[in-house]
Amino acid sequence: MKEFLEYVAKQLVDQPEEVSIQEETIENQLVLKLKVAQPDVGKVIGKKGKTVLALRTLISAIGKKSGNVVKLELVVDQLKGKN
Repeated sequence: MKEFLEYVAKQLVDQPEEVSIQEETIENQLVLKLKVAQPDVGKVIGKKGKTVLALRTLISAIGKKSGNVVKLELVVDQLKGKN
């Protein structure tokens, strides 16, 4: 599942080398945390959030098929402003 998400995310972004995924288990759920380069965040989110919603739906469906609850989180690092 992690490999599938990584493949799809790398196809969406301009900087595929910056794609990383961390797995975490929280309350009997597998949480996949997707991190991409700051300029690529909009590409992963998509218009009105449709791309990330589609990714979440796919990941959830794959998890249910294997009997697991799987969630997708998009990790966004905030840019630090200059004072």
